[in-house]
Amino acid sequence: MILHSGLPYSLVRYGLPFNYPKLEQHIRTDVVIIGAGISGALTAYALTNAGIACTVVDARTVGLGSTCASTSLLQYEIDVPLHQLMDKVGVDHAVKAYHACRESIDEIEVIAKKLKVKEFERKQSLYFASATKDLSLIEKEFAAREKYGFDVEYWNAAAVKRNMGFEAPAAIYSHSAAYTDAYTLTHALLQYIIKQGAAVYDRTNVVEVQMNPRSVTLTTHNGKRIQAKKLVIATGYESVQYIKEKIVDLHATYAVLSETHTQTEFWHRNCLIWETKQPYRYMRSTYDNRLLIGGRDVDFYHPRKRDKLLPRKSRELVNDFHELFPKMEFLPEFEWTGTFGTTKDGLPYIGVYPPMKHALFALGFGGNGITFSQVAAKIVTDHILGKKNELADVFSFDRLQR
Repeated sequence: MILHSGLPYSLVRYGLPFNYPKLEQHIRTDVVIIGAGISGALTAYALTNAGIACTVVDARTVGLGSTCASTSLLQYEIDVPLHQLMDKVGVDHAVKAYHACRESIDEIEVIAKKLKVKEFERKQSLYFASATKDLSLIEKEFAAREKYGFDVEYWNAAAVKRNMGFEAPAAIYSHSAAYTDAYTLTHALLQYIIKQGAAVYDRTNVVEVQMNPRSVTLTTHNGKRIQAKKLVIATGYESVQYIKEKIVDLHATYAVLSETHTQTEFWHRNCLIWETKQPYRYMRSTYDNRLLIGGRDVDFYHPRKRDKLLPRKSRELVNDFHELFPKMEFLPEFEWTGTFGTTKDGLPYIGVYPPMKHALFALGFGGNGITFSQVAAKIVTDHILGKKNELADVFSFDRLQR
């Protein structure tokens, strides 16, 4: 699947910072991970730090799937608001999911500092009502988040206008958010695990997966075999080839990045911005003083149809930006489109998939792909270590039958 097109800024700015070999021989390893994007990299990092020998393989060059097209917002908010998620999956699972995502931001910050990834910055997040009809949604969501221990403020229309400069009926201002660069973080993670003795192979396409009584055998496009005790599939939206049930709906999303500004403060503390409207639009500034806006999602049918919409969607996004900030300059310099997936409850699928013995999945679907990936890394590692993880049931495949 062609996962993106256009000019993702991370790929233009950083190019190919490291080279990785193709797999040219048969190998054995404790754990093999298919997918060298942010999900696979975070899982490999967790496994390596737990003392588990692992090998990462990817059909593409590292990071050139969805990862380089990521807009890299780090929010604990799931695409389904907390008070609605409680109705879908129960209070306990909903609250655990939200807290897990919040904690993952702290954990990614620790990782970024350890690996000296400069493209990480703590931020706040503003979730505003797109229309008056969404006022009750904001009120219910604020009450739920406050009740269950999230550091949030309720802003009425006057507070939104005073702090942000645009009109909105109400908003939730959250103190737990951040942004990073998924592409550079992925390379930093993989370089770290290589130094610890792990192996990473790209341009190595797995064409067959065979489950044995006590192991798994992978065969690559060039006939090389990988023998492992466990398999982790972290191929994102392409993982549906392994799963017989329909677990995800695919969509196309669009993003535009402005030229660099001389100013450094654009709105209140340069918080991340998103809205109640579906599909929602989102905005953030960057570490090099650019402005990013994304959204205008459509159902995904075919890459060519998705890509054909890019010029029009980019113009619409720039107009969307000027609706909120009519006096602020936004000169587009980079635009791109990518594919992402959503599930019926907004949660990813992580852990054991019963039809595939010895395999685990680390699938960070939705707008929280990076935070979900960090959650997945911990669940997968605990499972392989034989430890119980209280979040395993929250994100399990078992909920397909619930």
